[in-house]
Amino acid sequence: MNVALLTAAGSGTRMHQDIPKQFMHVDNKPILIYTMEVFQKHPSIDAIIVVTLDSWKDVLWAYARQFDITKLKWVVPGGDTGQDSIRNGLFKLKEELSQEDVVLIHDGNRPFVSTEIISDSLATFAKYGNAVAAIPCTEVVFESEDGCSSCISTDREKLFRTQTPHTYRLGELLAAHEEAQKRGILGTAASCMLMKELGKMTYFSKGSEENLKITTLEDLKIFKALLHTRQEQWIKG
Repeated sequence: MNVALLTAAGSGTRMHQDIPKQFMHVDNKPILIYTMEVFQKHPSIDAIIVVTLDSWKDVLWAYARQFDITKLKWVVPGGDTGQDSIRNGLFKLKEELSQEDVVLIHDGNRPFVSTEIISDSLATFAKYGNAVAAIPCTEVVFESEDGCSSCISTDREKLFRTQTPHTYRLGELLAAHEEAQKRGILGTAASCMLMKELGKMTYFSKGSEENLKITTLEDLKIFKALLHTRQEQWIKG
């Protein structure tokens, strides 16, 4: 079974809005629902679990019914940190699934994940045992100690920016989180960072510049623009 675990437990403080960013409406639809619809429509995704704010669980179930998200099977409350929230979702799946089942962890506020990105994540996982969506870094990158000056740059050809989904076997994720608790490893909301801390190799799957994470009002403006943009016919894909 392939299960999408969507993280949507953030309070959205950087948005300075009255409701969490993942529940903000764009064209009369919550951002989180845009994300869920992609996994709903993908033929290889069997179920969806969402980790969200406890006070918004009933609202999410209502939205799922309204927008016909039939693959939503579980909604669980988030934790104090992103790492805690993912662990809460994994512990719920431990009760429901086999250790060999596949989990795609994805940010609920990345609504432009595509069918192609999901498919490539699953294909990379099938080949290597894990998959993390990533894109090459195209900007020049500097290192800085004081945040305002630098004479040290890093070769961008060696740099990749990770996104989600992060795809692993459920058993491997559970073992990693249990080991993190033993070692006191905190603050690794990104599963690939947790695996790195545990010495695990990461394999890259296809990402996209459009697969943006909406965390600020600027991101929201970009999402709205992309939502209303259609690729012109003369531009080669």
